Amino acid sequence: MKIGELAKRSGCKAVTIRYYENEGLLPAPERSEGNYRLYGPKDLDRLDFIMHCREHGMRPPEIRELLLFRDKPQRDCTWVANLVDAHIADVDVRIASLEHLKKHLERLRCACGGEREGEACGIMRSLDDRSCCASCERQPAAL
Repeated sequence: MKIGELAKRSGCKAVTIRYYENEGLLPAPERSEGNYRLYGPKDLDRLDFIMHCREHGMRPPEIRELLLFRDKPQRDCTWVANLVDAHIADVDVRIASLEHLKKHLERLRCACGGEREGEACGIMRSLDDRSCCASCERQPAAL
């Protein structure tokens, strides 16, 4: 199949498929006489694996290692569990950061009832002047 068909079957854009090839995640495909890329079922399977890894937050270098292990699983998989543990820890940090941001936004939202105009708006005052913002812990840097 050509790249358009692979893209359609996998749900992955052709430009992303080319990127995965350039990153060494997908092997260089065979070429037709007209120099079109030609892919087979193994390429579709590998692309599905790559996309599934991406959906779980894996980066290309990590996927490359996972693919090497997938192709030749000659060592124990403890490192795979450690990789997932590191991603879980990263997600925990991002969740904490988002919860912190949500609290700040909720406090900011309480600064205005929505019926005031321009300068009288508490949200706008807080966004314009950090010292008015009860949510902001950091003060502007001294010049």
